[in-house]
Amino acid sequence: IRESATLTRDVLEQHFNDLKGTLKKLLDERLMSLLQEVDAIEQESIKPLDECQKLIEHGVSTADDLLREGESAVHGDVGQQNEKLCSFTKKALHIQLDSLPEVPSLVDVPCLSAQLDDCLLTILKNQIFRHGTVASCPPVQLEEFVEKPGGILVRWCKVDDDFIPQDYRLQYRKSTASHFEDVYVGLETEFIVLHIDPNVDYQFRVCARGDGRQEWSPWSVPQIGRTTLVPHEWTTGLEGYSLSSRRNIALRNDSQSCGVLYSKAPTYFCGQTLTFRQVLPGIETVGQPDRRDSLGVCVEQQNGYDSLQRDKAVCISTNGAVFVNGKEMTNQLPAVTSGSTVTFDMEVVQLGPSSNEGGNFKLRVTISSNNREVVFDWVLDQCCVSLYFGCSFSYPGWKVLVF
Repeated sequence: IRESATLTRDVLEQHFNDLKGTLKKLLDERLMSLLQEVDAIEQESIKPLDECQKLIEHGVSTADDLLREGESAVHGDVGQQNEKLCSFTKKALHIQLDSLPEVPSLVDVPCLSAQLDDCLLTILKNQIFRHGTVASCPPVQLEEFVEKPGGILVRWCKVDDDFIPQDYRLQYRKSTASHFEDVYVGLETEFIVLHIDPNVDYQFRVCARGDGRQEWSPWSVPQIGRTTLVPHEWTTGLEGYSLSSRRNIALRNDSQSCGVLYSKAPTYFCGQTLTFRQVLPGIETVGQPDRRDSLGVCVEQQNGYDSLQRDKAVCISTNGAVFVNGKEMTNQLPAVTSGSTVTFDMEVVQLGPSSNEGGNFKLRVTISSNNREVVFDWVLDQCCVSLYFGCSFSYPGWKVLVF
């Protein structure tokens, strides 16, 4: 409680400090804009008045000079009096002393004033008093972490019955990182986070957006998840396949070489779910199917085969046929196409009395594809709880993600 309360205080103080800074900046910008508007009106309106004043002052100055010249002519010497009067008369005839420039009427002269509506303060006050809330409990919480090879299945649930979610938002970060990053946004309440390093702590948190709302709810309490399972990887070096940098995606290239691409190690254990997902390779279309195409698991790597449709293997072909130890079952699943997801689940159901020395060993296998599944028992002559996985495609364009 104390940790979340401290964090909430820090968030509130930071948010309102940011608001104060932003509001001051906006008010300063508005003030500057209004002052510039006053300056522009003043300069534009005062110009004709200044010109009118200059003309009047010039006329008064000219009349004053002429008046002094007339007084000098009247009071001067008699010999020069006629000459000065003559000059005065000529100047007086050329000066229009009885005219003034047009002066703008009072109604045409601007009178500036500031119009400030006090209701802005009322609006701001009402908005500020309603801004922000403090929630004691987020409407969604993290519920479960399930280890996956190179990943973690994260589940969450709604804890507020009155809350109607529109979207969920899941974030995670390494324990050594400073920032969370989005990993999922959608309506599902679980998500497999891939590219997780084994034996490393990760923090997760989830929030939700209410129906018809834009803002997200408060975050759930961050929780730590980890996986001890190494990621599934395809083996390198097979000429017909190109691998991603993490070696969890295999692309059937246009090489003429064919064969089965196996996993690097027997990393699939009974009790887990193994998932194959067909991914579109860029703008290309999915590869042409072939009856030998296969996705599945096997007891051991056996080179020299061009398909997993063989002994000590169970698989599904791209046309949906299921093979157990090389024999096709009567039950069939939907065809594997671009975007399809195929899962394998296995559990031990019977150990023979001499299982480590060749006795019967039975696994219950569930293969699911496109919301349909088949369940059968796979009988082996040896104990085997960790298996290889593999794929084989005859034509280029197939791209498979395994997790």
